[in-house]
Amino acid sequence: MAFFVGLHTIAAVVWVGGMFLAYTAVRPAAMNLSPEERFKLWKSIGAKFFPVVGVCCIILVATGYGMIFEALGGFSSSGIHVHIMQGTGWLMIGLFGHLISSPYRKLVRSLKNGNTQDSAKALASMRRVVGINLLIGIATILIGATGRYWA
Repeated sequence: MAFFVGLHTIAAVVWVGGMFLAYTAVRPAAMNLSPEERFKLWKSIGAKFFPVVGVCCIILVATGYGMIFEALGGFSSSGIHVHIMQGTGWLMIGLFGHLISSPYRKLVRSLKNGNTQDSAKALASMRRVVGINLLIGIATILIGATGRYWA
């Protein structure tokens, strides 16, 4: 159980922490760059960070269900917080899938074609998805940390 909890926690911290860093530090700092440089920066960040997030998603699903079925005895003996975390986790994975398959793909394509207007639209869409996923991720971490203490 300790292995599952540890790995699950690390994967969640890497994913949500990466979104927090992107939203609160990289984004404001990148505003000092020209639009073209900013678009290239976010393309590069996505190329490096999104595969890591993909691995985190696999780890979170595997360790989450491992804990549910190995340690908790299945969903019937799991607290409501576990059910909520499962739902928010799949929602986050779905939003991540949308992020990489639509706005990020559009950013890459528009950069290749030299279309800065479409790059700006794609980046704005990415920012919204990451912002939503960040809020869901923070809520999910709070639920995971406090859920066992709910009455």
